[in-house]
Amino acid sequence: MEIRLLTTSIPPINKFRACHKEVPRVFTSRPFHRLSRRQLFSEFAGGVVLSTLPAFSAPLIEGEEPHRYEQLENGVKYEDVIDGEGTRAEEGNVVEINYVCRRSNGYFIHSTIDQFSGENTPALLLIDDKEIIKGLKDVLIGMKVGGKRRALIPPNVGYINEKLKPIPDEFGPRRSLLSHAKEPLVFEVQLLKIL
Repeated sequence: MEIRLLTTSIPPINKFRACHKEVPRVFTSRPFHRLSRRQLFSEFAGGVVLSTLPAFSAPLIEGEEPHRYEQLENGVKYEDVIDGEGTRAEEGNVVEINYVCRRSNGYFIHSTIDQFSGENTPALLLIDDKEIIKGLKDVLIGMKVGGKRRALIPPNVGYINEKLKPIPDEFGPRRSLLSHAKEPLVFEVQLLKIL
């Protein structure tokens, strides 16, 4: 079964050929693994491209602001995923947090939440420059209990010292974390308690 949709102009593969050929655009009932890349792209990429153009994307609801990151002076970028309730964390407080640390490309490094069982072992941290990495300190200040933030922490305010917390106790995750200390890290932090 073959359905002819329309005719499009496809530029030639050979860059020395100056003319364009009129090629019929065909969608067949063949399985996708038998379609060429060009056929798959021509059938499906058009919808993707149209949905990303501002004229064809969904309009913003009046009064709704787009989701934005806040950037601090030291280069830390963060967003509030969940606002939380109650008192705000301040410098000098001891806090109990859950966190997930990833490289900026999404590669997992360490977490206080076991990814298989779901069990968590929260970290207790003193919000202070001498105890924890400066970027994480800046992210924690102002958070409310129950709040969750996602932050991109540049290396100059990250693990500049191997003794700064949070750091895994196990050798493998510790080695992985410290080997990536000179690149930006993504932290997802949930504030559980202020002690």
